[in-house]
Amino acid sequence: MDKLAQRLREDASRIDAQLSPQLEERLRASLENITQEQPMAAPVRPGRSFWWASSLTGVAATLLLIAVVNLSPQNPEPAVTEPPPPQQFVAQFDWRLQPAVLTQTLEQELVAIQSDLKKVRQVVRDDIGQVVVDVPAGQAAGTDTEPRQNP
Repeated sequence: MDKLAQRLREDASRIDAQLSPQLEERLRASLENITQEQPMAAPVRPGRSFWWASSLTGVAATLLLIAVVNLSPQNPEPAVTEPPPPQQFVAQFDWRLQPAVLTQTLEQELVAIQSDLKKVRQVVRDDIGQVVVDVPAGQAAGTDTEPRQNP
């Protein structure tokens, strides 16, 4: 440590710095106002009286709540309500709707899809070796006792 302290003193002596009078005055005032730190006081723990007070307050609040609930009327009278006039809850809309019109392009697409469906059915018939049962649109599947065969 002696060598380090000696080197620091030599380095400090070689430093050539000049301070303005204002800075020097501020440094001197700061050094003069240094005081020793005072140890903090230990935090005050609430004693048993605080515990008793909070417990009694909780018990009193609970008893008050039980009393209010038990003393309230058991069968409250229902509020009398009148239905609102019909014009208040029926919305009046002026519907100006037009049905969808199939264009030529959509009709051609429908024909193409139906053609593809027929081709797929034929391929399935050939692969399985059976006749695929077609169910009419209004009849549920599985209600027939025997499957119908297409000619």
